[in-house]
Order: sequence, then C-alpha cells, then structure tokens
Amino acid sequence: MLIRKAQPQDAGTIARFQQAMAWETENLQLDNTVLDQGVQAVFDDPSKGIYYVAEQEGNIVASLLTTFEWSDWRNGTVLWIQSVYVSREFRQQGVYSAMYSHIRRIVEQNDQLKGIRLYADKSNQTAQLVYQKAGMTADHYLLYEWLK
Repeated sequence: MLIRKAQPQDAGTIARFQQAMAWETENLQLDNTVLDQGVQAVFDDPSKGIYYVAEQEGNIVASLLTTFEWSDWRNGTVLWIQSVYVSREFRQQGVYSAMYSHIRRIVEQNDQLKGIRLYADKSNQTAQLVYQKAGMTADHYLLYEWLK
C-alpha cells in the first residue's frame, strides 16, 4: 500500500468518500457542489490543509485531511486529522493504521510539528477502537462547537 499526498486529480474521489462518510456516520446528504468546492479549496490553498490518500494496486482506497492548529503552549503546530474515510472493502486491514503511521512520521521528523489530534463521534465505537489500536488515546478535553 502506498500512502501519499493527494493530488488535484484525486479531488473527485475524495469528495465521493466524504459524501459516503457523511451518510454512513450522520445519515447526512451533503450538497455535491458545496462539497466539491470545499475539497478543491484545500488544493487551491494549502494553508487550509493537506489531503493524503492510500493506494492499493493503483486504486485510491482511503483518504484523510490534516489541518493545522497553532499551539502557543508548544510554540508549534498540532496536526488535526479530519475527514477520514476507508472504502468498505478495505476496512479492518490496517489502512488507517498505515495512514496514521505516515502522518506520525511526518510529525516526528519536523520540529515545528508538536502532535496529532482528531475527534470521533461519541457513538462511533468502531472508529474509536481503530484510533486506540493505532496508539492514539482519548484526551482530557471535551470538544464544543457552534456551527451555522
């Protein structure tokens, strides 16, 4: 399996993955136009984040997005992993673990990167187990949000 930075030509696949994830996790149908524009915005402005994909035999089987959080406490950047999706037929085969290991190596090799965070829906026990198996721990913070 190859883990690599996504390229603009991968945007359509990533958008389809995000549509599937929203439906699977929240029974939510996303607006395709808004979603396509949102994915493309990351490629147009790398300060928004970086997509990574997992390829097997030349086919993209998973994707995730890293975004940036400045930490004044650490005087550096914490990467947030977001928008994780693994194609159904490739789940429970170590795909996320491989992607997480790739991101972790990037953080370990860059003194300006201080760690990795992600959030998981409280009801998504499967995802929580995957993240724990990869060596991540639930933190002591609660995530609060207000969304328009």
